[in-house]
Amino acid sequence: MAVFLTKESKVLVQGMTGSEGMKHSRRMLAAGTNVVGGVNPRKAGRTVDFDERAVPVFGSVAEGVRSTGADVTVVFVPPAFAKTAVVEAADAGIALAVVITEGIPVHDSVAFLSYAKKKGTRVIGPNCPGLITPGQSGAGIIPADIARSGRIGLVSKSGTLTYQLMYELRDIGFSTCVGIGGDPVVGTTHIDCLAAFQDDPDTELVVLIGEIGGDAEERAAAYIRDHVTKPVVGYIAGFTAPEGRTMGHAGAIVSGSSGTAQAKKAALEAVGVQVGDTPTETARLVLARLENRA
Repeated sequence: MAVFLTKESKVLVQGMTGSEGMKHSRRMLAAGTNVVGGVNPRKAGRTVDFDERAVPVFGSVAEGVRSTGADVTVVFVPPAFAKTAVVEAADAGIALAVVITEGIPVHDSVAFLSYAKKKGTRVIGPNCPGLITPGQSGAGIIPADIARSGRIGLVSKSGTLTYQLMYELRDIGFSTCVGIGGDPVVGTTHIDCLAAFQDDPDTELVVLIGEIGGDAEERAAAYIRDHVTKPVVGYIAGFTAPEGRTMGHAGAIVSGSSGTAQAKKAALEAVGVQVGDTPTETARLVLARLENRA
């Protein structure tokens, strides 16, 4: 099983002909992702050769959907054009839009996330690494060679920590790994992923990675208490972050006691989530929980 993305998913890449779009389209194809086309109005009608596979370029998302049946898009366009790109994808009936672009103005994100929700389009991101179902498909920039298919579900604010936990737990493997992004406003939340993993019969344990700032992890803890019966292991980045300073992601800012790593850890532990002090300790906790379930 998989969450949100399977080997059957047909993927368009908005911004495929740009440098980042080209690089990561090649990587997605190498990983087995069914990339069926790119979108660039100025290069419509051309094809791009990726290691002996020719991928067509369409003038619009709607054209790509009509021609290929695409149901997923990965957005690699510059920040100024991200809102238009997501709105176009939602209007075309795309089910899942993965927005890799960082630096998008918050008011643009709020607008396109609201629009996409009304249209029934799930957005992952913005400012995220995307998601991957190992051995089946990847949409975004998560390396395909650091983990195999398995029984752990992972949801993370941090791209780098997504990669690290995937690598540390590579011998166990993952059902799906979702990097939701660390901006103040994101389309898919920890709670959305927890619900999906709870319903996935092949996910035995969930790893939840959070970071300082906001209250997403506290809200996730409340959801776990009321709705999640599978074991959850967590890690919170930012225990040593100075108060009142933005750290990395736009959403990672602490004000007083609100949003601190310690407060988030306490909220998760109060509902039975084991929280590691380091990524490596977190991986050890995961292994121990799985051994106890065996």
